[in-house]
Amino acid sequence: MKTIVLVRHAKSSWEFDVSDRERPLKKRGLNDANLVSKTFINNGFVPDIIVSSPANRALSTCQIFMENLNLNKSLLIVQEDIYDFGGNSVINFVKNLSDEHSKLMLFGHNYAFTSIVNSYGNTMIDNMPTSGLVKINFNIDHWKDLKRGETEKMIFPRDLK
Repeated sequence: MKTIVLVRHAKSSWEFDVSDRERPLKKRGLNDANLVSKTFINNGFVPDIIVSSPANRALSTCQIFMENLNLNKSLLIVQEDIYDFGGNSVINFVKNLSDEHSKLMLFGHNYAFTSIVNSYGNTMIDNMPTSGLVKINFNIDHWKDLKRGETEKMIFPRDLK
Protein backbone atom coordinates (compact mmCIF):
# COMPACT_ATOMS: atom_id res chain seq x y z
CA MET A 1 0.00 0.00 0.00
CA LYS A 2 1.28 3.46 -0.97
CA THR A 3 -0.20 6.82 -0.02
CA ILE A 4 0.26 10.31 -1.45
CA VAL A 5 -0.88 13.50 0.22
CA LEU A 6 -0.85 16.38 -2.25
CA VAL A 7 -0.87 19.94 -0.94
CA ARG A 8 -1.12 22.86 -3.33
CA HIS A 9 0.88 25.87 -2.20
CA ALA A 10 -0.99 28.53 -0.25
CA LYS A 11 -2.22 31.78 -1.82
CA SER A 12 0.75 33.79 -3.02
CA SER A 13 1.25 37.50 -3.44
CA TRP A 14 1.75 39.29 -6.74
CA GLU A 15 2.52 42.51 -4.85
CA PHE A 16 6.30 42.28 -5.22
CA ASP A 17 8.44 42.51 -8.34
CA VAL A 18 10.03 39.07 -8.00
CA SER A 19 10.35 36.01 -10.21
CA ASP A 20 7.65 33.34 -10.19
CA ARG A 21 9.86 31.10 -8.02
CA GLU A 22 10.34 33.84 -5.42
CA ARG A 23 6.72 34.93 -4.91
CA PRO A 24 5.89 34.95 -1.17
CA LEU A 25 2.67 33.94 0.51
CA LYS A 26 -0.12 36.42 1.20
CA LYS A 27 -1.56 36.76 4.70
CA ARG A 28 -4.60 34.78 3.52
CA GLY A 29 -2.24 32.05 2.34
CA LEU A 30 -0.54 31.86 5.71
CA ASN A 31 -3.92 31.66 7.46
CA ASP A 32 -5.30 29.01 5.09
CA ALA A 33 -2.17 26.83 5.31
CA ASN A 34 -2.37 26.96 9.10
CA LEU A 35 -6.09 26.14 9.03
CA VAL A 36 -5.74 23.13 6.70
CA SER A 37 -2.63 21.74 8.40
CA LYS A 38 -4.18 22.00 11.87
CA THR A 39 -7.30 20.24 10.57
CA PHE A 40 -5.13 17.49 9.06
CA ILE A 41 -3.46 16.79 12.43
CA ASN A 42 -6.49 14.69 13.37
CA ASN A 43 -5.90 12.38 10.39
CA GLY A 44 -2.91 10.69 12.02
CA PHE A 45 -0.93 10.60 8.76
CA VAL A 46 2.84 10.65 9.22
CA PRO A 47 4.80 10.75 5.94
CA ASP A 48 8.10 8.95 5.61
CA ILE A 49 9.18 11.42 2.92
CA ILE A 50 8.17 15.02 2.21
CA VAL A 51 8.94 16.54 -1.18
CA SER A 52 8.48 20.19 -2.10
CA SER A 53 8.88 22.30 -5.17
CA PRO A 54 11.75 24.79 -4.74
CA ALA A 55 9.37 27.72 -5.33
CA ASN A 56 9.15 30.00 -2.30
CA ARG A 57 5.34 29.70 -2.05
CA ALA A 58 5.43 25.88 -2.06
CA LEU A 59 8.36 25.61 0.35
CA SER A 60 6.79 28.15 2.73
CA THR A 61 3.53 26.17 2.70
CA CYS A 62 5.51 22.99 3.35
CA GLN A 63 7.25 24.57 6.33
CA ILE A 64 3.93 25.63 7.87
CA PHE A 65 2.60 22.06 7.56
CA MET A 66 5.80 20.54 8.92
CA GLU A 67 5.75 22.81 11.94
CA ASN A 68 2.04 22.32 12.71
CA LEU A 69 2.22 18.54 12.17
CA ASN A 70 5.48 18.36 14.14
CA LEU A 71 7.25 16.57 11.28
CA ASN A 72 10.99 15.96 11.32
CA LYS A 73 12.86 18.35 9.02
CA SER A 74 15.12 15.49 7.91
CA LEU A 75 12.16 14.07 5.92
CA LEU A 76 12.16 17.05 3.54
CA ILE A 77 13.60 16.94 0.03
CA VAL A 78 13.39 20.01 -2.21
CA GLN A 79 12.98 18.68 -5.74
CA GLU A 80 13.08 20.60 -9.02
CA ASP A 81 10.76 18.06 -10.70
CA ILE A 82 7.88 19.18 -8.45
CA TYR A 83 8.09 22.72 -9.89
CA ASP A 84 5.75 21.43 -12.58
CA PHE A 85 2.45 22.80 -13.82
CA GLY A 86 1.34 19.93 -16.08
CA GLY A 87 1.86 16.92 -13.83
CA ASN A 88 4.11 14.71 -15.96
CA SER A 89 7.32 15.59 -14.11
CA VAL A 90 5.65 15.04 -10.73
CA ILE A 91 4.31 11.62 -11.78
CA ASN A 92 7.66 10.64 -13.27
CA PHE A 93 9.33 11.59 -9.98
CA VAL A 94 6.81 9.54 -7.97
CA LYS A 95 7.13 6.49 -10.23
CA ASN A 96 10.91 6.56 -9.68
CA LEU A 97 10.69 6.95 -5.90
CA SER A 98 12.34 4.28 -3.77
CA ASP A 99 9.87 1.64 -2.58
CA GLU A 100 11.25 2.00 0.95
CA HIS A 101 8.91 5.01 1.14
CA SER A 102 5.21 4.23 1.49
CA LYS A 103 3.77 7.57 2.66
CA LEU A 104 4.62 10.55 0.47
CA MET A 105 3.64 14.17 1.08
CA LEU A 106 4.03 16.53 -1.90
CA PHE A 107 3.91 20.35 -1.96
CA GLY A 108 3.50 21.82 -5.41
CA HIS A 109 1.43 23.60 -8.00
CA ASN A 110 -1.63 23.67 -10.16
CA TYR A 111 -2.62 22.59 -12.83
CA ALA A 112 -0.38 19.62 -12.06
CA PHE A 113 -2.09 18.72 -8.79
CA THR A 114 -5.65 18.99 -10.13
CA SER A 115 -4.61 16.76 -13.03
CA ILE A 116 -2.99 14.20 -10.72
CA VAL A 117 -6.00 14.12 -8.37
CA ASN A 118 -8.35 13.54 -11.33
CA SER A 119 -6.10 11.00 -13.07
CA TYR A 120 -5.03 8.97 -10.05
CA GLY A 121 -7.81 9.45 -7.50
CA ASN A 122 -11.39 8.25 -7.74
CA THR A 123 -13.02 11.60 -6.92
CA MET A 124 -13.07 14.31 -9.59
CA ILE A 125 -12.47 17.95 -8.69
CA ASP A 126 -12.79 21.09 -10.80
CA ASN A 127 -9.78 22.78 -9.28
CA MET A 128 -7.41 22.11 -6.42
CA PRO A 129 -7.56 25.36 -4.44
CA THR A 130 -4.57 27.03 -2.83
CA SER A 131 -3.76 25.30 0.48
CA GLY A 132 -5.96 22.40 -0.68
CA LEU A 133 -5.02 18.91 0.48
CA VAL A 134 -5.95 15.58 -1.11
CA LYS A 135 -4.97 12.16 0.23
CA ILE A 136 -4.99 9.20 -2.16
CA ASN A 137 -4.28 5.56 -1.26
CA PHE A 138 -2.92 3.09 -3.81
CA ASN A 139 -3.16 -0.69 -3.62
CA ILE A 140 0.38 -1.19 -4.96
CA ASP A 141 3.74 -2.29 -3.57
CA HIS A 142 5.93 -0.42 -6.05
CA TRP A 143 5.72 3.25 -7.04
CA LYS A 144 6.55 2.34 -10.64
CA ASP A 145 3.16 0.57 -10.77
CA LEU A 146 1.25 3.74 -9.89
CA LYS A 147 -2.34 3.52 -11.12
CA ARG A 148 -5.72 4.90 -10.09
CA GLY A 149 -6.21 4.73 -6.35
CA GLU A 150 -8.84 5.71 -3.82
CA THR A 151 -9.29 9.30 -2.72
CA GLU A 152 -9.56 9.09 1.05
CA LYS A 153 -9.62 12.72 2.15
CA MET A 154 -9.97 16.22 0.76
CA ILE A 155 -9.49 19.32 2.89
CA PHE A 156 -10.09 22.67 1.22
CA PRO A 157 -9.91 26.00 3.10
CA ARG A 158 -13.34 27.13 1.90
CA ASP A 159 -14.92 24.14 3.66
CA LEU A 160 -13.35 25.12 6.99
CA LYS A 161 -14.52 28.74 7.16
